[in-house]
Amino acid sequence: MDRDFGAKHGGGGVASAQQANIDRRQRLMQLALDTIDITKDPYFMRNHLGSYECRLCLTLHNNEGNYLAHTQGKKHQTNLARRAQKDAKDAPALPFQEKKKVMPRHIVKIGRPGYRVTKQKNAETDQLSLLFEIDYPEIEEGLQPRHRFMSAYEQKVETLDKEYQYLLFAAAPYETISFKIPNREIDKSHDKFYTNWDRDKKTFTLQIHFKNFDKIPPSP
Repeated sequence: MDRDFGAKHGGGGVASAQQANIDRRQRLMQLALDTIDITKDPYFMRNHLGSYECRLCLTLHNNEGNYLAHTQGKKHQTNLARRAQKDAKDAPALPFQEKKKVMPRHIVKIGRPGYRVTKQKNAETDQLSLLFEIDYPEIEEGLQPRHRFMSAYEQKVETLDKEYQYLLFAAAPYETISFKIPNREIDKSHDKFYTNWDRDKKTFTLQIHFKNFDKIPPSP
């Protein structure tokens, strides 16, 4: 730093204190990202542009760290208190009912499903895409495979790498499988994001297109 405004020449008092506060906030933000699962926050939403929204305060955030910092701020905490008061006021008084115990299902996993991943390029838009085909020949009757995207902050298996995200596929009684894909914005338009469950062949297909990305090295 060339100058330390508010401090004597040769001393970094004010600037050092400011930098210490910045470093402290960054450490606290990283600790929160490593320990808090924001996907369980009912007001957290990732929109189609790849930004993050607070549905309670109607605010936009560039990344998960900024969203977490927002949740600790005065505006979000005030809105939480107001929402709690409103919910308590609107909730009708109901007689106490003993909850029935729901026994968890014990599913015996039969291993990982077979899969195929194909790298493709859209001839019209020059967009790169990935085509996933997952085989579930022994899927439970009446079920349909599910998928979801997971950020690098949610997983605890690999070393954190913000350059990647994970695509998960699940269907009982198979083990859940995941693919490590670039953490780039995905085109969610109707002709660029495709899913299909073939009940006869028992194959689940998902195709995604990346926006402005030219290298797609997925790894299961």
